Formats: sequence, C-alpha cells, structure tokens
Amino acid sequence: MMSLEAVVRRLELEELYTDYVHCVDADELERWPDFFTEDCFYRITSAENYEAGMPLGLIHATSRNMLKDRVSALREANIYEPQRYRHLVSSIKLMKEEGATLDVAANFLVVRTMQEGDMTLFAAGRYLDQVRRDSGTWKFAHKTVVLDSRQIDTLLAIPI
Repeated sequence: MMSLEAVVRRLELEELYTDYVHCVDADELERWPDFFTEDCFYRITSAENYEAGMPLGLIHATSRNMLKDRVSALREANIYEPQRYRHLVSSIKLMKEEGATLDVAANFLVVRTMQEGDMTLFAAGRYLDQVRRDSGTWKFAHKTVVLDSRQIDTLLAIPI
C-alpha cells in the first residue's frame, strides 16, 4: 500500500509532466525553460545512440539559459512551417529516489499537425528524467528524450 507521501509525490510528478506537455503543445515556449533547473541538461537522441552510450544529440543544452536561447532562435531566427504538437504521456514510473532527487521514466507519443492540416505520428519514445525540488516545485534537472526511431524528421524545431 502506498503512503500518503508517495501518493502526493506521484500526483505532483503527474502534474509536472502534464504541465510540461501542455506548455509545449500550446506553443507557450517562453515558459518551457521554467520547467528546468538552472544547471539542467536536456538532450534529444535516438534509442540507438542512447543504448550505445554515445553522447550525440539532435538537441543538446546544458543550462536553462541555453533553453531560453533555443526559444529565442525559434521565435526570431529559424524559419520552419507552422506546426502544432500534441503529446500523449503515459506510464510515468519512479525508478529511483535519492534524497530530493528522483529518477523518472515515462513513455510519449507526439502527433504533429502541419499548417494545411496533415497529421503524422511525429515521434515516439521515452523520457529518462531526473527531477529535483527547486523552490518548492519539481523541476527537470536532467531530461533525455530517447526517440524510438532512427528516422528523425529534419523539422525537429519545437522541443519534445
């Protein structure tokens, strides 16, 4: 039986993941870096590279400021066809707990809708995260997005 503390923590993690994907899906990307600690690590990579222990990443950031720069580039410099994401996140699982730091894994699917209405299954994979309490709320200290497919669309502009 789960303790009340474990139930509350589970609900807080569910809220973190829900708020995270709603932020991205609603194109509120200026808020996206706020889900991370100041010294965060963020990477999108393929399952093949992850399993081989290769540090390669399609997107790689080592601080919240780098994430803010990415949002600025998306808004001001990059040119890409308007698109929307819709995330489905499931199977959030606490893998390990060390003090105020939790290792968490979750599965995701992302459907992308292009400007003309074409929809595709854009990405499937898992989040391998380390979350930490920061000013009373859970934040991502380390987020590795592991894509199941090696075939990654070159339109990977918006964070997953």
